[in-house]
Amino acid sequence: MSAAKAPPGHFSILYFAAASSFTGKSSEHLPAPVSARSLFDELEQRYPGMRDKVLGSCAVTVNLEYVDVEDGEDADRAIEAGDEVAIIPPVSSG
Repeated sequence: MSAAKAPPGHFSILYFAAASSFTGKSSEHLPAPVSARSLFDELEQRYPGMRDKVLGSCAVTVNLEYVDVEDGEDADRAIEAGDEVAIIPPVSSG
């Protein structure tokens, strides 16, 4: 899945599985730049309850590279216009 090209000054965000169900979307465009650390705050503001119900257990990629948005050096990484972010909930098998 790939989102349509983001408009100028925005980045694309892709939602998978529970993240897509929670937001009711498979993708959207958000204003850039934003720090990786503040991404979850932005999503929580747009979708109240998302941090606890979805984001706390998700993996996040920026341009197909896994990042830790809450700790470490990745948290200060800037998400720039044209970037592609993916919110990937844990995969279960059974």
